[in-house]
Amino acid sequence: MERKCGFLIPYLIMLIAEGMPLLYLELAVGQRMRQGSIGAWKIISPYLCGVGVASVVVSFFLSMYYNVINAWAFWYLFHSFQDPLPWATCPLNSNRTGYEEECEKTSSTQYFWYRQTLNISPSLEASGSVQWEQALCLTLAWLVVYLCILRGTASTGKVVYVTASLPYCVLIIYLIRGLTLHGAVNGLIYMFTPKLEQLSNPKTWISAATQIFFSLGLGFGSLIAFASYNEPTNNCQRHAIIVSLINSTTSIFASIVTFSIYGFKATFNYESCINKVILLLLNAFDLEEGSVTADNLNEMKDYLMATYPQEYAQLAPQIKNCSLEAELDTAVQGTGLAFIVYSEAIKNMEVPQLYSVLYFFMLLMLGIGSMLGNTAAILTPLTDSRAIASRFPKEVISGVVCFVNCIIGLIFTMEAGNYWFDIFNDYAATLSLLLIVLVETIAVCYIYGIRRFEKDLYTMIGCKPNWYWKTMWAFVSPLLIISLFIFYLTDYILTGTLQYQAWDATQGQLVTKDYPGYALAVIGLLVAASTMCIPLGALVTFIRKRLKRERISTVA
Repeated sequence: MERKCGFLIPYLIMLIAEGMPLLYLELAVGQRMRQGSIGAWKIISPYLCGVGVASVVVSFFLSMYYNVINAWAFWYLFHSFQDPLPWATCPLNSNRTGYEEECEKTSSTQYFWYRQTLNISPSLEASGSVQWEQALCLTLAWLVVYLCILRGTASTGKVVYVTASLPYCVLIIYLIRGLTLHGAVNGLIYMFTPKLEQLSNPKTWISAATQIFFSLGLGFGSLIAFASYNEPTNNCQRHAIIVSLINSTTSIFASIVTFSIYGFKATFNYESCINKVILLLLNAFDLEEGSVTADNLNEMKDYLMATYPQEYAQLAPQIKNCSLEAELDTAVQGTGLAFIVYSEAIKNMEVPQLYSVLYFFMLLMLGIGSMLGNTAAILTPLTDSRAIASRFPKEVISGVVCFVNCIIGLIFTMEAGNYWFDIFNDYAATLSLLLIVLVETIAVCYIYGIRRFEKDLYTMIGCKPNWYWKTMWAFVSPLLIISLFIFYLTDYILTGTLQYQAWDATQGQLVTKDYPGYALAVIGLLVAASTMCIPLGALVTFIRKRLKRERISTVA
């Protein structure tokens, strides 16, 4: 988990230099060209057809694995109605003489996630079998997505209003509850405490750019797809500003909610650790009840160590060093934050079932909303194609896309599925999105022409873009993307062998392992499959034009 104040500066810079200008650019391109991502860039230049194809490929990759999050959300939502919550305590072993050994070595929330939800294998090589419970949840998730897009992309926007609005209600409830939790202030202090050394770390800037791209949907083609259905005179500039500001405000608002709950969880774990140490000292040295407290614990430890050196030395391995800062510094992000940290905090709340249902329902709404945008980016170019749209109705095209994604997605429900999920999540989009948006800005400013684009905007919204928009599009955004591109490649070159986190059941914790050769090959294919679409599209167009000219000259 990033310390937010150190992350906030790159995030805001990326919002101003990348997010807002590129959002405006994609909305304007879609609204002006009246086409999906492939058709829109083909109109700007036939040599740019690969840009739209690359966006569709990235959206397809994202759809393949992203809906698994919704499957997990369904799984947790269904289990949220149990009393007690199934992740509240460790289950008994087969002999019913104690708790499961793996659970005792970790925590009940981690055990529920890694063993009962994922049934995770010890490594990527041990693929295991498909987990039928997760496969059913994935099928349900895709069925919901299909029902939402059944009538085509134009009607999807109505569903998005619901999926985007409901989470705000839940966030407000969580904010009120979160701020009243014991220790919430510790999380907020941690959030707003500066850690400016992060500014010199390229990964922070790459993370900020990735956050902006994913949250605004830049480079996926979904913005162009949705904007193509706008009225030709729609004020897309105003919408770009409003959406960017609402998106960023929501991110900060959600961070306050998250860190208040994270502070409660960290404080609860810290105080539990303190109480265990106090109980251990009281029993070991036969001390009076109340003689050791949290306030005088360190003094008492020093006193006991000086008075009973041998006894204390024997007991020392069992005495944990409890630290609130260490609890807050625990690096958890992504699915770990969504499913482990939140579920651990929820189980310690009053009426945990209520807050669990609210949280995972919110997560489901957010996930479905994201999936609608991803599928729209895939479906719009397909329905724009006369060859496909004339032969098949929209319902069939949507059904085939969902069915294919669901079948491929079963890979992520296997015992090693979470490792493949991490591969797709880390490598399927980031580098590709940087290249796509770089080509988009260069195409509009230097191939289509900034002055021509300026006239199009004047025709649509009645005013020309000011110096800020033109400067960002023509200079700042491309240079910043190129810098991030170089940082990204340099980081992975310096890293050496790519590694992943595998679950070791014997230790009850994650261990670092090297990716096997075939996994590295898949990573290379994921990156190449989308990025190579751009040069290949230009090459195919060039060859076609060359052959056409040769045929014409031959006939003449």
